[in-house]
Amino acid sequence: MTLDLASLRSVQNFAEVFKSKNMLLHVLVCNAAVFALPWSLTKDHLETTFQVNHLGHFYLVQLLQDVLCRSAPARVVVVSSESHRFTDINDSSGKLDLSLLSPSKEEYWAMLAYNHSKLCNILFSNELHCRLSPHGVTSNAVHPGNMIYSSIHHNWWVYTLLFTLARPFTKSMVSDQLVLYYTSSILALWSMK
Repeated sequence: MTLDLASLRSVQNFAEVFKSKNMLLHVLVCNAAVFALPWSLTKDHLETTFQVNHLGHFYLVQLLQDVLCRSAPARVVVVSSESHRFTDINDSSGKLDLSLLSPSKEEYWAMLAYNHSKLCNILFSNELHCRLSPHGVTSNAVHPGNMIYSSIHHNWWVYTLLFTLARPFTKSMVSDQLVLYYTSSILALWSMK
């Protein structure tokens, strides 16, 4: 089964194939992300960072929501980032501005696009938990740590330099993965109580 988060059709096909297998789904980890990409649109005419980092996962969870509820206890772990703190999705008057999520080429800044997508992850996980926890499905957003050892920053030499300088002060890739494992497994223990 393949899944391309840059294509909503691919997400839908993946969900249909998964459902056709009649399998349970106790843990769904939404972990894929892109960072510092030049501006581009997906086949769905949405800004790529927003669609891959947030909307693709959002759509996948919506399509598999019935499977998660049927599989309860179940959990969704959404991998976010501390960078969600450095943005908002309100316009200058304080009103929600959804156009910020899929900006035009002129309004695009890669770091801000990443931050917006990670803020959406947090908001989505919180709302998902409120809606599905009565049905035995929990949702948590997790910041695994600064992903300095990943290749997520290789699109611009400045990010590569900054990540290299910060590397001695960050966790290893194994430590980052342990956060995901812990979040997924400890939630399993709590939901079975």
